[in-house]
Amino acid sequence: MRIGLITPEPGHPLLADTTALLAPEHEVVALDPVAPGDVPLPLADVYLLKSRTPHALGLARHLERRGAPVVNTAAATALCQDRTEMAGLALRAGLPFAATSTVGPLGAWAREARPPAPVVVKSRLSRRGDLVARADGAARLRELARDWPQEPVVVQEYAPNNGWDHKLWAIGDQVFSALRRSELSPGGRGPTRPLAADELPAGWADLVRRVGAVFALDVYGVDIIDTGGGTPLIVDVNAFPGIRGQSGAPEALAALALRRAAAGRT
Repeated sequence: MRIGLITPEPGHPLLADTTALLAPEHEVVALDPVAPGDVPLPLADVYLLKSRTPHALGLARHLERRGAPVVNTAAATALCQDRTEMAGLALRAGLPFAATSTVGPLGAWAREARPPAPVVVKSRLSRRGDLVARADGAARLRELARDWPQEPVVVQEYAPNNGWDHKLWAIGDQVFSALRRSELSPGGRGPTRPLAADELPAGWADLVRRVGAVFALDVYGVDIIDTGGGTPLIVDVNAFPGIRGQSGAPEALAALALRRAAAGRT
């Protein structure tokens, strides 16, 4: 099989470990989405899209038009970048997703907003270095607006929780998990702690798989907070996250790539 990697970082630990598993029997080729040049022929049997930049999405769409399977698809990847579209789809599907309002540029909204309770302000476009912050009142909103006046944002009501995010990842049907102190907690983002799948509250692993079905994702992350008694609230969905340090993740990704490659040949 020929497996293509759409990424500027083929040395990323997950991809490097997956490549090491595949390389003895299969050909693995990396395509830099910033400067791909001519796509090598023949096309790969499957491409893994580990980038969310406009260049990467454009390359993925080009390959899809030529008939190549891409994991995740360009459309599914792009959907997870737009927090308005993400929340709308999740809520329509009945997923326990945080209620989300789109308010436009932060500066204009913050001048008039008087939230009666703490809110979470996020960049509408999910990307590295985006805005994710808690605001307990108008003064904090104005402070954020001074730094991000033109940033299109969404607003979610802050849900009280223990300050730890459940970081859940899926590769196909296999679910991996960890705990990370939230960047919204008083101490700011903290370390990641291991969390075995059997330590998750009942039904959470199946909830993650349902997210994959709703968003048409094969490799993805779901951020969940426990709002009390194991009641989940989804606050974010990510296409093809890093899934670092999760035992079995490279093996699961290699197996998924081969399954999708074989399916594309039939």
